[in-house]
Amino acid sequence: MRTNGDCGLVGEPVGLIAGWGEFPVMVARALRALGHSVVCVGIEGHADASLSSVCNRFEVLGLTRLGGHIRYLKRHGIQRATMAGKIQKRLIFERGFLWRHIPDWTCVRTFFPHFVRGKRDRKDDSLLLAVVDAYAQHGISLLPATDFAPELLVSAGHLAGPPLKAWQQRDVEFGWVLAKEMGRLDVGQSVAVKGQAVLAVEAVEGTDLCIRRAGELCPSGGFTVVKVAKPQQDMRFDVPTIGVGTLDSMLAAGANVLAVEADKTIFINRDAIVSLAESRRITIVAME
Repeated sequence: MRTNGDCGLVGEPVGLIAGWGEFPVMVARALRALGHSVVCVGIEGHADASLSSVCNRFEVLGLTRLGGHIRYLKRHGIQRATMAGKIQKRLIFERGFLWRHIPDWTCVRTFFPHFVRGKRDRKDDSLLLAVVDAYAQHGISLLPATDFAPELLVSAGHLAGPPLKAWQQRDVEFGWVLAKEMGRLDVGQSVAVKGQAVLAVEAVEGTDLCIRRAGELCPSGGFTVVKVAKPQQDMRFDVPTIGVGTLDSMLAAGANVLAVEADKTIFINRDAIVSLAESRRITIVAME
């Protein structure tokens, strides 16, 4: 039988757990191009409605219906799946979250040590690895989305905008060390710096709000955003991702340099990102 290398048998159904943004749509299209049928669970309040026309099967289910996600994929013969798209973690800290998103038994059992007993922390990696384990216990292996769409990973080089000035290069290097340390601690992937001073560090709010907060704290603008993979990055989830929305946030905040990690950062619609950066003189570099 013909295979797609590490991507499995041609025609094999592959599951897609879709969060927010355009990334899941691009992964679904890549899977279809490889000859796979796509069975998609769209996270309620996150997934793009266009997935219903891109995927062979599509069902919207609540964030905390983990057992429902697994049963739906199993019912359609899924043994391999991938996660794509952002989950808004800050939702879990909203008042009345559990009343609006009542978890099923699988979800309760999976996250009981994190949210009830307090025996395990609620870092991103901790929670997402718990999800990976839950799928594995039911015979579904979760694979990196970039296995199916490696072309979305950006290569090293100067991608757009004016060349870095010497002081901007120093800020990139300064921010890189900080961002890697924040990643090692599993706090966040992005930092905003200017003049080798830290303006903002990403935490639960996400990159866009981190950038906008930096703009509020530095109204003169002209600062640098550095976004990197964690030293312990698991490519199955939470891979650094840049889209046009990232540049929109930079423009609104006054940032003019974006540095990312080559071969471990996903660019959603790269041509549009580069075009916008060139037109607005935002420098984008991918560093090794």
